[in-house]
Amino acid sequence: MKIVSIAISRRKGTRKVPVAETRLIADHGLEGDAHAGKWHRQVSFLSAESIAGARASGLEVTFGDFAENIATTGIDWKNLPLGTRVRLGPSALVEITQIGKECHKKCAIYYQAGDCIMPREGVFARVLTGGRIRSGDAISIEPSGPSAG
Repeated sequence: MKIVSIAISRRKGTRKVPVAETRLIADHGLEGDAHAGKWHRQVSFLSAESIAGARASGLEVTFGDFAENIATTGIDWKNLPLGTRVRLGPSALVEITQIGKECHKKCAIYYQAGDCIMPREGVFARVLTGGRIRSGDAISIEPSGPSAG
């Protein structure tokens, strides 16, 4: 399980631009990203496998095109339970707060790509512990339950 792309945007509802590395800020999100702030959707995740599936179905898309902050390999995000804690790189820690989302109107991504998989397959989290993250960093699911303390 690893990070394969990190992307940010200055405005909401637009495609994000990939960056090699950035900083996660506790209780805020990705440094410089429009979706960062004091709310439950500080960081968004999408699997690289989902993006590849959209590409295989004929959409001309790449990392950042669905406005995801972090694309990964080896994680089935939409089947992780709410509250799951995920370690990103050596120090950052996030907690899953929402799976999928409701789109009240079609955004620029839908019109540019022809579809948006974020409402079905995207996952959102809040940042518990900040830290620097880079494309290629390992990801791990933190143990949960009473003994995880």
